[in-house]
Amino acid sequence: MKMGGKIDCYLDIASLYSYLVFLELQKNSDLLASHNVEVEYHPVLLGAINAGSGNRPPWTLPAKASYGMHDARRSIARHTPPPAISFPPDMMKSGMTVAPLRCLHYIKRHHPRATFLAALHHLFQAFWAPPNADLTTLAGVGAALRGVPVSGGSSSLLLFTEGEVDEVLAAAGTEEMKGLLKKTTQEALEKGAFGAPWLWVRDGRGREEPFFGSDRFHFVYKFLGLPYTDVTLLPAGGEKGKL
Repeated sequence: MKMGGKIDCYLDIASLYSYLVFLELQKNSDLLASHNVEVEYHPVLLGAINAGSGNRPPWTLPAKASYGMHDARRSIARHTPPPAISFPPDMMKSGMTVAPLRCLHYIKRHHPRATFLAALHHLFQAFWAPPNADLTTLAGVGAALRGVPVSGGSSSLLLFTEGEVDEVLAAAGTEEMKGLLKKTTQEALEKGAFGAPWLWVRDGRGREEPFFGSDRFHFVYKFLGLPYTDVTLLPAGGEKGKL
């Protein structure tokens, strides 16, 4: 089967599983590139996807919320090393991520890809790691962006200058960035999204299929025709099965 293809990843920083799928894709970025698989990240507003698809946030359903804590713990522990995670005390309020998502769209359009990825990663960390930064306002986003370190450099080396942060924050209020976030979110809905992360995958022959969640990579890799190791039960006394 011909290798190659593209993974369009629609995510919101307020989505834990979006964070986990981002970490997984970044961890395997070089391997995916070696198989000629392109990965593109699209910031979308999860609340609008839930509303547009008729879905409900899991924490609004008691049984789903109770199970979700087990699933989240297992999913976090699966990563090496596991990311530091602390759930915001008020997910409904904290999940209003319009400001950072608009900023990310501007950074994606006007800065190198590496800068966009570093900013995206930093905002995920700011949202999910203690003490859980408030990113619902441009002031909060600005404070986070002013602390993005240069990858591989000293913690004193920052990715954005004060002027660049001010430029990003000003752009977030423009009709262009408002429209871009709406357009990208609508695009995800038109591709069947009912939550995040939503993966739209095209293989080397042009076939396309959706995948939902952060634990569907065995299905994604099979669809793309990539070599991978699936979950395998081993005889007693053997090594633990691995994905």
